[in-house]
Amino acid sequence: MTIDLSPAASGSAAPAVLPRELRSLPTPELIADDAQALLAARRLAEAFAPDAALRDRERRLPWAELDAFVASGLWGITVPREFGGAGVSNGTLAEVTATIAAADGSLGQIPQNHFYALEVLRVGGSVEQQRFFYGRVLAGERFGNALAEIGHKDFKRRTRLTREAAGWHIDGRKFYCTGALYAHWIPTLVVAEEQGRDVTYLAFVPRDTPGVTVTDDWDGFGQRVTGSGSVQFDYVRVEPEWVVPFQASFERPTTIGPLAQIIHAAIDLGQARGAFEAGLKFVRERSRPWIDAKVERAADDPLTLAQFGDISVRLRAAEALLRRAGRFVDAAQAQLTEQSVAQASIAVAEARALTTTASLDAGSRLFELAGTAATLDGLGLDRFWRNARTHTLHDPVRWKYHAVGNFYLNDKLPPRHGAL
Repeated sequence: MTIDLSPAASGSAAPAVLPRELRSLPTPELIADDAQALLAARRLAEAFAPDAALRDRERRLPWAELDAFVASGLWGITVPREFGGAGVSNGTLAEVTATIAAADGSLGQIPQNHFYALEVLRVGGSVEQQRFFYGRVLAGERFGNALAEIGHKDFKRRTRLTREAAGWHIDGRKFYCTGALYAHWIPTLVVAEEQGRDVTYLAFVPRDTPGVTVTDDWDGFGQRVTGSGSVQFDYVRVEPEWVVPFQASFERPTTIGPLAQIIHAAIDLGQARGAFEAGLKFVRERSRPWIDAKVERAADDPLTLAQFGDISVRLRAAEALLRRAGRFVDAAQAQLTEQSVAQASIAVAEARALTTTASLDAGSRLFELAGTAATLDGLGLDRFWRNARTHTLHDPVRWKYHAVGNFYLNDKLPPRHGAL
C-alpha cells in the first residue's frame, strides 16, 4: 500500500464554498478479511499521526490523507461479501476506527456516516440499490451526510423531497454535515408527504448536482477538519432509484442505530488512546519530577505512576466493552429480533458511556501529569481533549446510563433511533 501525503497533495485550507474538485482515485485495494483491514489501519495511522497537530492548528483539510484512506480499501470493508466486499465484523470496524482516531480524531470521524449509509442500504435498500451503491464505494467513491438540521428546538425534519411529474427534487438546509465537504455522494434525510403524513427517506445526492451548495462553515474548537458544516439544497433533482426507505427501518428492529453508535464509541476510544500515548511520551522525554518525589525522572514519580496506571485500567475496560458490543451487533445482524437488537443497543450504550469518560479523562489528565510545558500551543496536545469534548457531545451520555438502567431494572427496551 503506497501512501502519498506530500504537502503538494495535501494543500492548504479550503475556501468557504467548495466546488466539486474531488480527485479521481485509482480503484482502491480490495480488503479480503478482518486481519488485512486491521493491518491497513495500523499502517495508515502511522502515516497520519505525524502531521495531525499541524492539520488541527492550521485547519488544513486532509484531502491527501482521505485519498490514501480510501485507496487503502478501508472505506469498503463493511460491503457484504456477496457484493464483493470484506463484510468485516463490527468489532473490526470499531477497531479500525479507533486506530485511525488515535492518530487523528478528525480522520477517524469523517467516514462515520459513510459506514452509517452503507448500513442503511444493507437494511432498507433494494438489491439493485445495494448493487449500485456498494459498487460505487468499491470503486473509490465516498459518502458524506446531510442528516441534522439546526435553528429549531424540535427534531422535526424540514428538508423536503417533492415528487412531481417533471421529476423529484429536494429543498432544505442541513448542518453538522460531517464528510459532505469531501464526498462524492451526500446521503440526505428528507421527508415526503404520503397520505397526509410525512415519511422519512435517505436520498443519495451526487455532490456535483446543480443546486447543492456545501459550505465549509464548521468552526467548532475540536474535530476541526471533519468538514462538519452546512449543505444547502435548492431545487436539487434526485433520481427515484437514489432514494432509500429510512423511516420503515426504525419501525422494526434493525442494527442501524447500534452500528452508528459503535463507531462513535470507537472514535472516543481512539481519542483516549491518542491522549494516553502522548502523555506517556511527554512524561518520559520532557517532564520534570515534582520536588517531593525525590526521583530524577518524572517517569519514576510514584504518584505519576499510579495515575497512568489508573488511566490504563479505564482504557482497557473501555476496549473490552467495545469488543463485547461488537459481538452483540454481529449477533443482531445475523438474527434480527426485538431482543437481539435491544441487547446490541444496550451493549453499545455501555461501551459508549465508558469510552466517553475515558476520552475526556485521558485528554485532561495528560496535562496534570505532563506539567505546564505540555500546554505550549505549538505542541497541539490540547487537541485530544478538544476533540473528545466536541465529539462526545454528539448525543448525551447521561441518556446512555438511563437506557441501560431502564433495560435491566424495568425490562424496558431502548428507543430505536440513531442516537442509541
